[in-house]
Amino acid sequence: MSLQYSVDFSRATVEVTAQQLKKLRRFNLVMGLFHLFSGVLMVVLGNDFALSVSSFSLNGPPGTPIEDGTISSVVDVPLAWATASFLVLSAFFHFIISTVGFATYSNELRRGRNRFRWVEYALSSTLMILLIALVTGVTDIAALLALGFVNASMILFGWIMEMVNPSDRKTWWTPFWFGCIAGAGPWFAITIALAVNLNQDSAQGPPGFVYGIIFSLFFFFNTFAANQWLQYKKVGKWSNYLYGETTYIILSLTAKSVLAWQIFANTLI
Repeated sequence: MSLQYSVDFSRATVEVTAQQLKKLRRFNLVMGLFHLFSGVLMVVLGNDFALSVSSFSLNGPPGTPIEDGTISSVVDVPLAWATASFLVLSAFFHFIISTVGFATYSNELRRGRNRFRWVEYALSSTLMILLIALVTGVTDIAALLALGFVNASMILFGWIMEMVNPSDRKTWWTPFWFGCIAGAGPWFAITIALAVNLNQDSAQGPPGFVYGIIFSLFFFFNTFAANQWLQYKKVGKWSNYLYGETTYIILSLTAKSVLAWQIFANTLI
């Protein structure tokens, strides 16, 4: 038995008016300015505090005691620039879709999707989760690369969810649930790293603001999934695709601002 599933990706399925598009264009431009302003402030007002990305070598064959291994620094990540990076990246995409990419953006919305969003999130949210991992003590370069690719996979499942689910047909939920599974991975890793650190007798544990970052950003990351779930369940205002699009934009600014200013207030001043 074969599974056949085809979608006409060129067919408009969402009714979008010129006035709605005009408002969204202006809204994206304003959000881009907010992101850019915050990103520039991070660099201008921040200090030179940096976190090291490390690499671990066993110094022997498999089975060599871990204590005989060597931890070496690979690169130092300036926190001000790292924080500014995901803010400026978001600003760039907001400016693209409100200027030269506006016609393409409009056509995307008419088809009940926004691939600009998923490309931006795959980059910016991955930078965010890597920064969260770094401030919680996950510094190994191999672990960070794995977390980054897993997080990007979560976002790409969101892309697939929109591509295969036009608003006029029954929703296929498999990409959504696979994305939830992928998205849980980095948070499990961060939680385990914290737990292991706290169980060591000599460990003092991270400062309190790190827990604030973890809990607040875990909440905001999940609101994006909730927004998509509400869209495809067509709950209340979310039955209008553009309402979900506007909510994505607001959530993006809020989550990035919360992370950026928590890091700024506790490490960059």
